[in-house]
Amino acid sequence: MADGGLPRGTLTFLFTDLEGSTHLLQRLGDRYPTLLATHYELMRAAFGRNGGQEVGTRGDALFVVFEQASAAVAAAVTAQLALGAYGWPDDCEVRVRMGVHTGEAEVVDGDYVGVAVHAAARICSAA
Repeated sequence: MADGGLPRGTLTFLFTDLEGSTHLLQRLGDRYPTLLATHYELMRAAFGRNGGQEVGTRGDALFVVFEQASAAVAAAVTAQLALGAYGWPDDCEVRVRMGVHTGEAEVVDGDYVGVAVHAAARICSAA
């Protein structure tokens, strides 16, 4: 472990992105923060149960690291199933893109920096 307790070595990085978040915000208005919080709660529970460690958030996105690739994939599946099973308000369909990539990265100032991190983010964007 190092900076902020983040693991080092060959790791699996997972990025998420809430699809259509701007549209959901416009549609739901002041009810959007509750939807966003529920989305985070479901995903954090799935990632935590599978050994994920949250690195950070940006807007509606999460960045999580796993020490095992199989755990990251299991976490993504668990999160998707939880999101799909949840009874979202106002007939909203909450869909989340996820990108997973395994590799090495440096820990700098409590965050990961490296090609593997960028690859995971690009995979998420392409999803």
